[in-house]
Amino acid sequence: MGLNIPEYYKEVSLRLSRVLDTVGLGEDIRWQKINMWIQTQKMTSVRYRGVRLLGSQAEATTTPGLQSDIDTIVPLPTTVIQNLESWVPEVPNFLVVSDEDTPPGYVKLQYVKLHLPQPIYNTNRYMEEVDRYGRSVICHNNDLFKSKYADEHHGPANTHIFSTSVSVDYVHAFRLHTWPYHATGWITRNRYHNWPSQKTIDLIQQMGAFLVPVGHKHSPEKHLEWRISISFGEKLLVWQFNSTQYKCYILLKIINKNFIKPIVGNDVLSSYHCKTCIFYLIESTPTALWQTENLLLCLELCLRLLYSWTEAETCPNYFIPDENMFQCKVYGHVQGRLLCVLRNLLSQQGRYLARISCDNIGKKLVRTCQSTLMELEIENCDVGAVMWVSVFYQLSSVDHLICEPRTLDMLLFSPELDLEITTVLWKFYCSIIGSKLASKSLYRESPDQQGLDMAQELLLWGSSSDVACGKLKLAAFYLALDNFDLAEDVLNEVHANYTYKISNMSCQDFQAKLNENLTISQIISHCFAFPVIYEPSEIKCIHKALIPEMFGTAGLDKRNPDEIYSINLARIDPDVYLHFLEFICYYRQNKTSHKNVAIENMIYVIEHELDYIKNSDLNLLAYCLKQEGKLINAFNVLCKSMKQEKYNAAKWQIATLINVAFRFLRGRQ
Repeated sequence: MGLNIPEYYKEVSLRLSRVLDTVGLGEDIRWQKINMWIQTQKMTSVRYRGVRLLGSQAEATTTPGLQSDIDTIVPLPTTVIQNLESWVPEVPNFLVVSDEDTPPGYVKLQYVKLHLPQPIYNTNRYMEEVDRYGRSVICHNNDLFKSKYADEHHGPANTHIFSTSVSVDYVHAFRLHTWPYHATGWITRNRYHNWPSQKTIDLIQQMGAFLVPVGHKHSPEKHLEWRISISFGEKLLVWQFNSTQYKCYILLKIINKNFIKPIVGNDVLSSYHCKTCIFYLIESTPTALWQTENLLLCLELCLRLLYSWTEAETCPNYFIPDENMFQCKVYGHVQGRLLCVLRNLLSQQGRYLARISCDNIGKKLVRTCQSTLMELEIENCDVGAVMWVSVFYQLSSVDHLICEPRTLDMLLFSPELDLEITTVLWKFYCSIIGSKLASKSLYRESPDQQGLDMAQELLLWGSSSDVACGKLKLAAFYLALDNFDLAEDVLNEVHANYTYKISNMSCQDFQAKLNENLTISQIISHCFAFPVIYEPSEIKCIHKALIPEMFGTAGLDKRNPDEIYSINLARIDPDVYLHFLEFICYYRQNKTSHKNVAIENMIYVIEHELDYIKNSDLNLLAYCLKQEGKLINAFNVLCKSMKQEKYNAAKWQIATLINVAFRFLRGRQ
């Protein structure tokens, strides 16, 4: 999987960084959160001595959409030593021990005599158990570390739930005040990019570690093992992230929640794996890489590192590399699913960002990119890279494309990409800008003729972008002006040149066209049909039947506030929209035979030509049937539309049909 960096990555990174600032990830708010947690730690220490606040909340690496818990560690009042020379008389001492059977990253705690620096063997008192080497070690296979007042228990953590959005996890652990000898290699290993600095390494070394009552999942003595947790060091390293490293880490956690966990499960890839990944990547890459303009590139590098780890079934702990954190987690079919998801994300080259539901990041990014052309019109700056971003995310937000997604990838990311294809996609976006400008001009009490003339020029130029979409927007514009003759001419041109087989061309068909010495731009403009998309800002250039498609499905799922039904876009297949505009044009001109043919063509396309039927297609057909007085047929079509998806604009038309039927019955009485 070679590294091929598209040219739009820089522009997307800058816009993505600004979007993340709006959800509370800017540097000012980040350090306000960190200072708040530092003060909270001080106040907590006054009442609960020794308690430490750790995890995502204390690191300030969370957002409202991630819904991270507050993690705390409660140190147990004992002394943990790594050699008998450190023994403290008259207080309980536990000696850190391990053997060839103890998994890396885990230790046992052997009892030491109270009055002599000697370890205890072959006794089996309360909380003690004799391991296979005869040592009396502490056992956590009991309820001593679980609070009966906790609302839930997750492994060693006791959870108190205060509300649907606030819960606190606390873990009882032993404090190791000296640096664990298992992690000595982290102190001395070579670092070619001076991260972390020697001063930070010395400070982390002084902080020591915690020993948490968790054993290795498949160890026969897991109830006797304690996991080494260097939480202090992790928090300090995260606090030293620059803005790009900080945002990249949170994005990695968001991607895990949105795209990976729903496929592979919640217990496979954790936030700790993401943190380990970015630690290794920062340490092994130059500091100059971690700039705002490289945010998307850094994110892709993290995904590639996770992919390589998944292939090898190995995720080395950052402080103790011998500990494989993928052991007993990533293997077999789980490994296959994780590889598939990561491969899919990497192949999309950033398009998955438009589908991030957490904190509405995807929606905000799409809106930011869609506003690009209006900014260019004002600023009169270079349009190259910014135009690419806009078209890229315009297409990314579409649920189903007329052409195969793989074929679209060949078009957008072909090595032969040059000025010709750039011009074609620029024309595609000019149709959108022309339609917006026309709608703005028509909103006034007296239409702005100068604005309408400019809009017409943009729509005319954009009509040659592809075989249907640009021309259909031009025809809709003429219908909005009641210019039926020009609208009919445009529709006839589309009808004559639009072949459905070509619009659904496969990769083999695409390659055949290339072999005919046709340029990519010629193939797009003569053979492809982009989906027809309308935004609310184009409302005056669309028929009233499309307005419910824009607003009828917008809203939040009460069960999952991060999920949005729609982003207020009306999306129609070009073949269905062609026959719908023909019907409207002929209906207004009272051409009965022509409008009947248009309805028949629409029905045939929906039943036989479309691989995927959208609700909007059925709803437009129902509107035409209703206009023809075929209320029962319209009702049946709307019921079919409602079966596909509960939340769609069909409910508005059903209400209208009931009203019409009620009036009809009253008239008969």
